[in-house]
Amino acid sequence: MLLNQLAQLGISGKKGRFYLAALELGEATVTAVAERAGIGRTTAYDILDSLVTEGLLNQIEKSDKTYVVAEDPAVLLRNMEQRMRLAAEALPEIQAIYGSSLFKPRIRYYKGLDGIATVLNDTLNCRSGELCGILSMVELLTAPGEEFMGNYIHRRIASGLKLRVVRSPSEEVNNQSWPSTLDDLREVRLSPQGVPFTMTSYIYDDKVAYISSRRENFALLIQSVEFAGLQKALFETLWAASTPASPS
Repeated sequence: MLLNQLAQLGISGKKGRFYLAALELGEATVTAVAERAGIGRTTAYDILDSLVTEGLLNQIEKSDKTYVVAEDPAVLLRNMEQRMRLAAEALPEIQAIYGSSLFKPRIRYYKGLDGIATVLNDTLNCRSGELCGILSMVELLTAPGEEFMGNYIHRRIASGLKLRVVRSPSEEVNNQSWPSTLDDLREVRLSPQGVPFTMTSYIYDDKVAYISSRRENFALLIQSVEFAGLQKALFETLWAASTPASPS
């Protein structure tokens, strides 16, 4: 369990075993720590150098031998706090680089239920405060499923994201109506008869997300200012042609 936790902190494999062995022995030669960790002596010196650099271990010389001494493990927390500060300082510039190529659309394909969940979760990062959706309720309640969608809706509302949605009467589900309601920040319109939706799409910011049926089982996320603008215009045309659903 402890090795797994250390691995999540970036101290994995032989490095994690060497660090734990040094903690347990208190002060010992490199050879003794390596034997305790089940690591070769040559590899142990490379690991020791890395852990010394990170401030987790120290080394002292006694009688022509190198001894390993563990530092206070609280340095783990200090290192993490320092990384978070550095990340916060670098993030604006990194995001600027990430968003600089607006004329180069990004298209990402995600497979399976995990991929569908990833794309749906991305919609919650919407900056404009409004999602425009064309939803197939029957498919969403199949994949990713009712439990996920219930949690997703709760998180959307908690984030203050409004949803304008067009749904097809033929794809409605009687026991889960998701009606127009101010409390749920949702405004629903029903598409004209004979216009079914077997997929779901969300339009937000400069992105368009597509969620397939359970049969095809994939999700697609397209980030493009022009493509999102076109899809928003088409959505508004469909919205104008659709009928407001009765509020709850």
